[in-house]
Amino acid sequence: MKILVVLNDPPYGTERSYNGLRLAGALSKRDGANVRVFLFGDAVGCAIRDQKVPDGYYHLDRMVTAVARHGGEIGCCGTCMDARGLADELLVDGARRSTLDEATDWTIWADKVVTF
Repeated sequence: MKILVVLNDPPYGTERSYNGLRLAGALSKRDGANVRVFLFGDAVGCAIRDQKVPDGYYHLDRMVTAVARHGGEIGCCGTCMDARGLADELLVDGARRSTLDEATDWTIWADKVVTF
């Protein structure tokens, strides 16, 4: 099963991106699941490396890395990154700058699309 998870919300302040990455992480560990995650808008902040959060708080950068480590692909909207002044070097290993064309291709590729 090919699954695309699309995130739109900021990394912190709501739990939508957190829950989307929780789902993507769980799916990426399942046999037969091929997972891709596309980050739009403020969600591109989820893939910034070395986030400093309070003790006991979730680390979305680590969650993004875990999805990639389990074979998932992580695309970050390049236009959204540029609008927020985010350079490619700030992204965690496994996440990369992407395009709307690739998000379109991934949507056509997917058997299921889940949005948060």
